[in-house]
Amino acid sequence: MPLNLSQPILYLITRGATTEATTTVDPEFTQILNQVLAAVAAGIDLIQIREKHLTARVLFELVSEAARATRGTRTRLLVNDRADIAAGAGAHGVHLTTQSLNAATIRKVFGDNFLIGASTHSLDEARQAHGEDADFAVFGPVFQTESKQEFGLPKGLEALSLVARELSDFPVLALGGISMANAAECFAAGARGVAGISLFSQPAHFINLCSTIREAAREHE
Repeated sequence: MPLNLSQPILYLITRGATTEATTTVDPEFTQILNQVLAAVAAGIDLIQIREKHLTARVLFELVSEAARATRGTRTRLLVNDRADIAAGAGAHGVHLTTQSLNAATIRKVFGDNFLIGASTHSLDEARQAHGEDADFAVFGPVFQTESKQEFGLPKGLEALSLVARELSDFPVLALGGISMANAAECFAAGARGVAGISLFSQPAHFINLCSTIREAAREHE
């Protein structure tokens, strides 16, 4: 599936704060759907439902409702790791971690029209994602961030630039510690877009945030 999105690509990732005990009537379930609705209204390009601890049933319900919210809009919906639930619930695709099935396997099973994103933390991993027919990769952490400490020190802008240059025909999005203050540096390094959790944590500010980031990207076209 050609990504075919206008640049910069803005990629919202949900917080993953739900648990196995979360149900469809709990506030955190509704909060995610409200976040999705605000993202659609702001024209955010991609949303990843990254709720790793939900039961399969509740995750399916969440993705089904989010898919209804994105249907007919510019926003595309992905599910972390669970390609089966993504396909069954009507999402556009899946986001793969380094522990997931590889992109080539997902492509073979789910077809050319299934959107596949991949998390990468090195040039080799980004090359692999590209070679296995993923549609795009996120690379990071570019800057220091609490949620990505397991991946060691930040990779930095130089590493991001190397990946973006080598894979110039493959969309690479910057991830990890991205903010309005440093997004322009990511575009200067060659990123096609930015992804984040905390970056997109305040739905009331999405329209202003997106406008600011897109303006920063235009300065580096």
